[in-house]
Amino acid sequence: MVSMMGHAGMAALAVRYLRPGGPPDPGARPPDPMPRPELRAVRADEKPPPAPGELRRVLGRFASGVTVITAPGAGGEPPAGFACQSFASLSLDPPLVVFMVGRTSTTWPRIARAGVFCVNILGAGQGALCRAFAVSGAQAADKFAGVRHSPSPATGSPLLAEVPAWVDCEIHAVHTGGDHLIVVGRVEALGAEDGEGAEQKRPLVFHRSAFGTFTPFKA
Repeated sequence: MVSMMGHAGMAALAVRYLRPGGPPDPGARPPDPMPRPELRAVRADEKPPPAPGELRRVLGRFASGVTVITAPGAGGEPPAGFACQSFASLSLDPPLVVFMVGRTSTTWPRIARAGVFCVNILGAGQGALCRAFAVSGAQAADKFAGVRHSPSPATGSPLLAEVPAWVDCEIHAVHTGGDHLIVVGRVEALGAEDGEGAEQKRPLVFHRSAFGTFTPFKA
């Protein structure tokens, strides 16, 4: 679902189509019906798909960077944010990035309502910050308590202090992907630490349920 209608329109579209059980919008066009899934017979000797636990165990061998996705509060709400490993560059022209979020996430609807987000790319010393934004439920009442941040230049999303890099985006498209949503953002502004000591600031890396960092090979 692609929208060129701006922040408010994209937010309304994302919530209406992709938030199960959300309140109906009396002025909204009913969503197009989803195609029926293809049905087929299952052979007696057919193996079942991998169990979620096994999938998590094997894919945990893939090291990834760590980010915090943030968005400004919409309609009087406080700002939203969550820790995210599934961030990636998608396109250079147009400038697009992507992240995935679980369909049951309670943070996602708030980001969708804002229609914008900022990707805060974390550094090696920010593991505690990542854990603070990874909490859910009652513990997630105020993830920003004690966290220094300022409005990002393009969207006003929380830009966390001392992150090595950040990417400021407008929601461009949202797609379904099993039990997750695939959120595509159009880059409106971005930046990286280029001052003294920037080369020594290592990224935060996540691998097999543990944080680490990166050390380049010596030539």
